[in-house]
Formats: sequence, structure tokens, C-alpha cells
Amino acid sequence: MVPAGVILYPKPPGLTSHDVVARVRRGLREASAGERVKVGHAGTLDPFATGLLLVLVGRATRAQRFLMALPKRYRVVARLGWRSDTGDRDGRLEHSGRIPDRVELPTGDILQRPPAYSAVHVGGERAYARARRGEAVEPPPRPVRVYGWSLLRREGNRVELDVECSAGTYVRTLVSDLGDAYCEELERTAIGPFDLDDADPERVVPLARALAFLPERVLEPGDAERAGHGVAVGGGDRDGPAPPPEHVRLTHDGTLVAIAEPRGDELKPVVVFAS
Repeated sequence: MVPAGVILYPKPPGLTSHDVVARVRRGLREASAGERVKVGHAGTLDPFATGLLLVLVGRATRAQRFLMALPKRYRVVARLGWRSDTGDRDGRLEHSGRIPDRVELPTGDILQRPPAYSAVHVGGERAYARARRGEAVEPPPRPVRVYGWSLLRREGNRVELDVECSAGTYVRTLVSDLGDAYCEELERTAIGPFDLDDADPERVVPLARALAFLPERVLEPGDAERAGHGVAVGGGDRDGPAPPPEHVRLTHDGTLVAIAEPRGDELKPVVVFAS
């Protein structure tokens, strides 16, 4: 039986995230003598981009939204004095020669408009599909956060940056907003507690360990049975005046039972893994 968990996959250039999922699914099916297994991912990487992709196996696909919400870290090389209609090296390139004296990214909470060549939905269709037909596409801006950035090096018309940002942030747009610039290289180096240095496409991190970034509530047998059927359980004691976390792991005897939301004095399971 294929274990449920998360694969820290080092995506190479030229593959879509869907390609990686299909590759993993085929490999798991062959290794398990044809057993059908559900496989997904938590956060798309563009085909030209490389780096860490979280591939979800089995019941881990139920936890997709919690993993997708984790902050991201990227290493990016921006080419200055050039424009790209897609914001990256795969687009139509135009040389302008205008190179800014200073490179400065915004930090904190910002409103960012996703690029036309992105997977966001506009009018019920992926923005990139409409853009490829030559339609003018302008996805609505949305709030994102840039936690910080640093300049790693600058050589000629290229700068290398390290960027930490919230889920949903388009680094291509951060680079395009520098002026005449596009994203020549993009490598995702971390997702929340997961690091590219630990990536191994042959290893499945058990689901309980992969979700260890969520606070834990250990249940007694009776509460564990109720939570396994989606029934709310007591929230337990909390220390201090800090607000409750958004989500909590419910465990029993070392086994992950569910992920729950605090609702008043109770914890209501929103995703159950016991079945």
C-alpha cells in the first residue's frame, strides 16, 4: 500500500507541475503493482522555473490547502534592460537598454496584479489561455505580502535576489515592476518548513510529520473516535491571551486523526484522515 504523505520534489526546468504529478503517479503505480493512488501538488511552478514542489500522495491531497498557504522563498535572477510579455525568459523579449540605478522591491502588504500569463481565473477561464489567444487580460489585483528580500549579487544587467513572500505572490510581477526587467531564472528554495536541500523524489514524508508545522491537540480515545467522524471536540486549555491558531492537528496515540478549526470552546474537524 502506498503511504500517504508529501514528496519534496526538486522540479527541473521544462516540466509543468502537472508533468511532475503524472511522473510521480506512474512511478508509484509501477512500484505498487498497479495500485491506483491519488496524487496532487501544493503550489504551481512555471515550466521555466525550478526548485521545490510539494507533491501530495494519497490522503495528503486532503491537506492541500494548508500546505498551499505556507510562505515561499525564491532565488531569482532578473535581467535588466529587457521586457518580456510573460514576465519570464519564455516570452517575447524586447531590448530597451533602460537599466535602473537601484534595485528595490516592496516589502510588507501590497496589492499585486497577477500577470496575464498566469493560472488565475478571469471570466471563468485561465488567464494564460485568453492571453495566448491575443486577448487583453487584466486579472484583478489581490493582497500579498513580501516578508523580505536581499540582493545577492549584481553583474552587468543581471541581479540575483533572495525573496521571501506569501503564498499567491508572483515573483515575475515583482521583477517586472522593477521597470524594464524580466525573470530569467526562478528557483523555489523553501516552502514553509520544507527546504530544497532536503528534496528527494524517492522519499515520501509521512503525512503526520509533514503537517507538524500545525499546533497539536492530543485526544483521548473517546474524543479521537468522535473527531474521526467529524464531530467537534473540546478545545483544551490554552496558555495566555494569544488568539487561537487558525487550524490544529488532532492526534491520538501518535496517529493523525483530523485537522480542526477552533469554534468557540471547541475544535471542529474540517478535514478527517481517520477513514
